[in-house]
Formats: sequence, C-alpha cells, structure tokens
Amino acid sequence: MGGSRVQVNKAHKSRFSSKSYRNLHKTSLKDKSRITKSERNVGKGARAARLQHNRMLRDQKRAALLKEKRATSGSTSPPRVIVLFGLSASVNVDSLAGDLLSLLAKEGSGAASSTAASSEYKLRTTVLKAPHGDLLSCMEMAKVADLIAFVASASSSSEESTSYDIDSFGSQCLSVFRSLGLPSTVVLIRDLPSELKRKHDSKKMCMSSLASEFPEECKFYPADTKDELHKFMWLFKEQRLTVPHWRNQRPYIMAQMVDMVVDNCNSEKCTLLLTGYLRACSLSVNQLVHISGAGDYQLSKIEILKDPFPLNPRKEQDLMDSDEVHDVEAVRTLAADPLKQEPLLVENIPDPLAGEQTWPTEAEMAEADRNQKQKRLRKRILPPGTSEYQAAWIVDNTDEEDSDSDDEADDGMVLDEQESDFPYQKGSKNFDLDDDQASLNLKDSDEETDVHSMMMDDEKLTREQLQDEIQKIKNAHAEDEENPDEVDTPLDIPARKRFAKYRGLKSFRTSSWDPKESLPPEYARIFAFDNFARTQKLVLAKALDMEQENRDDCIPVSSYVRLHIKEVSKGVACKLCSLAKTMPVIASGLFQHESKMSVLHFSIKKHDTYSAPIKAKEELVFHVGFRQFVARPIFSTDNINSDKHKMERFLHAGRFSVASIYAPISFPPLPLIVLKSAEAAAASSVAAVGSLRSIDPDRIILKKIILTGYPQRVSKLKAMVRYMFHSPEDVRWFKPVEVWTKCGRRGRIKEPVGTHGAMKCVLNGVLQQHDTVCMSLYKRAYPKWPDFHFPILDA
Repeated sequence: MGGSRVQVNKAHKSRFSSKSYRNLHKTSLKDKSRITKSERNVGKGARAARLQHNRMLRDQKRAALLKEKRATSGSTSPPRVIVLFGLSASVNVDSLAGDLLSLLAKEGSGAASSTAASSEYKLRTTVLKAPHGDLLSCMEMAKVADLIAFVASASSSSEESTSYDIDSFGSQCLSVFRSLGLPSTVVLIRDLPSELKRKHDSKKMCMSSLASEFPEECKFYPADTKDELHKFMWLFKEQRLTVPHWRNQRPYIMAQMVDMVVDNCNSEKCTLLLTGYLRACSLSVNQLVHISGAGDYQLSKIEILKDPFPLNPRKEQDLMDSDEVHDVEAVRTLAADPLKQEPLLVENIPDPLAGEQTWPTEAEMAEADRNQKQKRLRKRILPPGTSEYQAAWIVDNTDEEDSDSDDEADDGMVLDEQESDFPYQKGSKNFDLDDDQASLNLKDSDEETDVHSMMMDDEKLTREQLQDEIQKIKNAHAEDEENPDEVDTPLDIPARKRFAKYRGLKSFRTSSWDPKESLPPEYARIFAFDNFARTQKLVLAKALDMEQENRDDCIPVSSYVRLHIKEVSKGVACKLCSLAKTMPVIASGLFQHESKMSVLHFSIKKHDTYSAPIKAKEELVFHVGFRQFVARPIFSTDNINSDKHKMERFLHAGRFSVASIYAPISFPPLPLIVLKSAEAAAASSVAAVGSLRSIDPDRIILKKIILTGYPQRVSKLKAMVRYMFHSPEDVRWFKPVEVWTKCGRRGRIKEPVGTHGAMKCVLNGVLQQHDTVCMSLYKRAYPKWPDFHFPILDA
C-alpha cells in the first residue's frame, strides 16, 4: 500500500554519508560554500589557517595576562591594599601593621604613613588596620582591599581549647565579606611557640581549625619574625590577585587626603578635595561620582599630581627635597566641559497639567452617546441587587449560561483603587459625607498600609512603652507566620469603605492587572526604561569604548589625582573630613543614568545573626557596591509563572525574598548588604544580604488580605456564613467575589440573610461544620519614599 504506510528502512550507520562529505571538515567556513567535489589538496591551506588561528589566540591570551600582571604589580600600578583583620579581639593588629611597614620602608621614612614603597620588593603597599567592633569601617575597607589578611593568634588556642577562636564579630564580618565578594585572602598566624616542633603542631592545628572558614586557595603563613614576614612579602609580590567583578567595572578612589575649600559665592556649599590613586578604570572629568554615604556629585576639575611614593630612588629623592609632600604641584589639569558633562538629574519634575484633558469635540461626544445607547440595548444577566457601578466590573460572557452557575461569569474585580466618591450611593442614607471627609476617613482607616503611622517616635516613648512596642511587633511577626494575611472586619467601619482599595481576582496567576493603573504620586518623580537589558548593554559598551579610546577628558588608571567635587554641603564635607581618620572615604565613578531615581528590586535573605523582625517599609541602610542609601522597602515573593507577586509583611528567615525600594539606578551585578540602625545611637547590625536583581517600576506587587467567616447552618451544598461582614450592604458589595474554604471547597455568595451581615453561600461540595469560609482581596503595594536618601544626610 502507498501513502504514509510505505516502509522506510533505517539508514546505514557510517561516519560519512559520501566521499565528498568526508572532506568538508578540512575546509574553513569561508571556503565551504565553494566546494562541490572532493579535491586532492583541499586540506592543505585549511590546516595552516587553523594552526595560525590557534597561535593568534594564544598570543592574545599571553598579551592580556602580561598586561594584567603589569597593571597590578608593575612600577606604574597603584599601591596594593592589604587589610589586616583580627579574627578575635585578643589579636594585636597594630604591631603586625608596624612590622610590615618597617619592613617595606627600611629607612623609616614611610613608617608614619600607611603607604610605603619598597625598592627591594619593587612593590608599593598600603596597609589598613580594620578596627575590631566597627562593622561599617570593616565593610568599607573590604570594598577596596586587594588582599584581606586574617590575623589569628596562637595564644587563643593554648588555654584549654582545641581550636582557634573566631568571636561573634569576626564570624559576622566573614559572612559580610563573602556577600560582598572576597578578594585574595591569606591567614597570618601570630604568637606561635618558639620551639620548632610545638610551632609546627600549632600551625597544623590552626590550619585544620580554620580551613573550613576560608576558600580552598587561601594560604596560611606564620608572621612572628622578620624572616617570616620577608617570605610572605615575596610571595605576595608574585601572587596574582583576584578581586570581585563588580569592582573592576567602575573607577574608584580611596582618598588618602580629604580637604574642603569654601565657595565665595555660596557660604553653605564648598568644594571637596579628594586625593588618591585612581583604580580599576579610567575616569572622565565629565562623569558623575558617588561619595560613599554622601550622595552623587559633579566634578569641577581633576588634577594629576606627582606620585608621592615612586619606586625609582631618583624620583623619590627629588620629591623629598621639596618642603612639603602634600603640596606637590599638578602635572596636568582637566576641567569639566559644561556641554559634555553628565547632568546631575536625580528626580523627574512632574508636570501638574500633564494629566489634564481638553474639551471633547462634537464627534467624540456623538460617538460616546452611540456607545452608551448600545450598552443600554444590550441585555445582560446580572445577580439580583447588583448596582450599576458593580455591573461595570463584571465581564460579559460569550456563552449564555444559567443564572445558577454564574460563579465563574466574572473576573471577581470589585472596586477600582482610586479614592473617589461613590456615585452609586448618592441616594443612600448611610453615606452623607462629602468627598474630602470620605477620602480622609479612607486614609485614616487604612491602618496596615502605613507602617510608620502605627509607631510613635522613639524619642517620645518611655522605656516601658518602647518594650511594649517591640513586643507588639514580635507578636505580629509570629501571628503573620502562623496565619498570614488574615484580617478581621472592623465593627465600626463598613467593610466596603474599609477595604475600598481592594479588589477580588478570579485567578492570581492568570487574571489581568494593568501596571499603569492608579499609580502613586511618587511614580511621577522616577524614571523607567523601555528595555532595561538593551540600555544596560549600550551603557556598558559606551564605558568600554571610553576606556579604550584614550580620550583627552579621561584620567588613566594608576594616576595620583586630586578630585575637585563641587557643590558639596559644608556639613557633609566636615563630616567626611572627620570620618577619613577612622575609615576610608571612597569616591566611585557612575555610569550614565545612575544618578536617576527608579524602583530597584533586590534578591534578599535575612542574615543568620539577626533575630529581630524586619517589617515592611521599615527604614534600612542599603550598601549596594560602593554606594550607600537609605530606603524603606517592601518585600514580596518571586513568582516565576505569573506577572503578579504577593507582598510579605515581614522578611522571614531561611528563604529568599524580593525587596523593592525607591533608589538611584544601579546596573547589576552588584552585592547588597542591609544594615539596621539600633536604638540609643548603638552600632548598626547586619539585617540581610543579597544582590541587585533588576530595575522595573512595572513589577506588580499585590497585598493580599483574607476575610474569614464561620458556617452557622449547612444544608448539602448551601451554607449560612456569619462574622465575615456585619451589614447586608457589605454582603451585596462583595457578592461578585469568589469564596473558598480551608478544606478546599470553592463557591459564591448567593444573598444576604438578616440585618447583621450573615449570608447564604453556594459551594461546590458539602461544607464541614468546623471549616472556615474565606475571601481573598488584593491591592497593589508600593515602596515608601524615604525622608532622606543618604546616611550622612541624617544629621
């Protein structure tokens, strides 16, 4: 038989289907289209081309590796930053830092400074001592460290203990460093015994005890004598250092000197002077810079200065002949071009008349009248008691069904989110309030949406009241974990008024929700991208081109420069000058658009050491790469199969959530550290860690509430439910919304019963007497706009 039943035999298994196909692999892609037959010497030139291509790739890799080695360890590279971090409070880091600096600067000239240049090692090094107990300073030092040297003391394991102690602060900082991205690490062991056998055993004990806390490539070195430090420095000179990827994307400066010059025209503003080595990438004078904790600013000019720590002895001698090292003259000065300079645009200025509409034309009015007449002529099957406003939310079905099975006929949307007067209730005796009073009551009644309105100021609370408020938050956190989203209907406020902003959804996954609907006023102040991935690709490509073109307005890497940052507040500048004595002041370059405000989403997880509850819209300090800003986030789940995400009232431990905030735009990948300020001016603690995920103002986050009722009488598929509402008007209002039970039944509201809010429900199965009837309502949630954006501005 013919057709599709013709037998097809299996092809013979062979490496090549024909002799001509055998020679295809010998040709290059350029010559592949020209070959039609097998030729005798077809592979002669292709093999030579393939070998030449492989040789070219090897040369490119060798050249890139040599360039990287010269950039990190050459005479023109900036000083390598070594951060000494004590794993416990008993470790003496000051003595180790002094030994290292005295070893690098044998003449003692560089011992007073934290930076030293050694002609013996052909290396320039900056040694920073991380203060034990100061979390913020340790974090800022870890962001600029080329090598973190963890210092352990052998005396901590000799006193009746079998392992080297890492105290709570040391373990907390270790986890923070891992979240930021660890650079190259070593462990220096101090206070080892002088006897050779005991010294070897103590070192082995240290390695076995601490090896699990550090990466596999981490080396352990004894660091007691001068010879041991000498050996460590030689190995450190030849070591290939690795730093996190996010740090190499942006230029940054760790300021060695911080100064300020007061402007003559404006007494409240000044010019901030930051002096240091430029690292990672080249910096343009027309580029915006971010000062950690202080905000984003423009540059007025950049001065390239003589290197104060050259490796060449003759240059060093010429520099020492001058009266003052800090007052070296500028080799080159670059001034900002006002036409090419990146504008410092933070917020969008909304137009108050942008939403205004002109008077409609006669054609538009005639078309509206025709549409209204067609709607009146169209017959619709509606539940009894449905008002005209409620009928507008019910979606028409194309299939005509019986009125008994109309539980699937609508989308379940009850109310719009706008705070407006209720036109369908103009004749009602229960609602005789004017518009302003109604909107005021709506705002006052929405207690759980504004977290800050529930809490009193900490300054006005006594100690007992503060403990009561903390206990209330803990109880709410425990109740949210046990019964999430359940809300009691108030007795004194009608439910249709109390939950006026909420609506029902037929399906959380598939029901539609317009992301541009009823946006808050803050959305007029932010920026959004049509295609964020494409914009990020273009911005990074532009930065790469600027790095490779060697433009006149760019400062090359490893230059010793002085940044003139204009229009800085005098109070911020004074605070930065005082902070420079205890922690590094970092200025980092920004990409295009990175000063503008938008909605940022972070993948976040509660830190293991933080036990207090973290409530949504609570004020937190976000450390995103080099940048710091204050934000009031909301937390939500991450639904892969839906464009809607459920809001979480608390950040729960043990799982990842998504934190959404109003903040300046930053392009991922970037790490995230969240700090929570403690009461009574105590030190901040690590609340959560994570990473930057995306920038999307259209991400829909829905706050869900569940109204519960209890069955009073059950008759087969029907049941009378009470205590969900307290008036028959509320029952009629929420009638289109689907109800469900905790045992898996689903149904709809049929009609109200009596005058106290009881209602008759029809379900798809027999309802158990101990079951609970629930109704899910949703409204869109947004982050809270912070009072100030940067931590230093908290003064």
